[in-house]
Amino acid sequence: MKKKVKVGLALGAGAARGLAHIGVLQVLEEHGIIPEYIAGSSIGAIVGALYAAGITPKMMEGIAQNLDVARYYDVRVPRVGFIEGKKIEELIKLLTQNKDFNELKIPLTVTAVDLKTCKLIELSTGKVYKAVRASISIPGIFTPVVRDDYVLVDGGLLSRVPVDTVKRMGADVVIGVDVGFRGQHHPPVNVLEVIMQSLEVMELEILKNNVQKGDVIIYPDVSGIHPFYFDKVDDCVREGRKAATEAIDRIKHLIETWEN
Repeated sequence: MKKKVKVGLALGAGAARGLAHIGVLQVLEEHGIIPEYIAGSSIGAIVGALYAAGITPKMMEGIAQNLDVARYYDVRVPRVGFIEGKKIEELIKLLTQNKDFNELKIPLTVTAVDLKTCKLIELSTGKVYKAVRASISIPGIFTPVVRDDYVLVDGGLLSRVPVDTVKRMGADVVIGVDVGFRGQHHPPVNVLEVIMQSLEVMELEILKNNVQKGDVIIYPDVSGIHPFYFDKVDDCVREGRKAATEAIDRIKHLIETWEN
């Protein structure tokens, strides 16, 4: 008798490059692979939350193609961040239908980092949109989120691909998707790029110590996508589909091996 394998999906940070997650989800669904658990960091938290709330990958692609992200940047005179984040928070609230974590179709955990304790915080209770807003709080760009006794920023700082998180949720086989920086930066042209590139250098170094714990890591080739430009939807989705298609036999083999 075959065992029921529990598949977990770890969706990584990477700003606009994370639109590739949509293509990965499309291919997984086409092959009948639906995760039992999802963990997401930063843009991975957004895509994971939408999927867990019942929005199909095809619907996500349509939303992304028709969304003017710049309209949701409530820029402010910086004190702790250039972007207030209230408009994006309202958008996430709308797209996740204001659901609590316990109302989601698939169990979800969202990662963030507490600046006070320097620890990874795994969020899985309360309103989904509030947790996602914390997870996307790129330091210096978005204002941090104060929750309970935490001061929360981007989960990708300590967990670019939250493999360990989804393992703790109960996954037997983990599919990780890394859409982050792995190459060489161009010279930064403004302070936002200085911040982003500096964070990506740190994330990449931390990633070396934990991503190999995943069973299959998918690497969409999105290195040419600027992290702040969300208008390359088709390119990102295409690369996500391509990378997932290349990995699908390995994923199926792992699942079959576990079941038998």
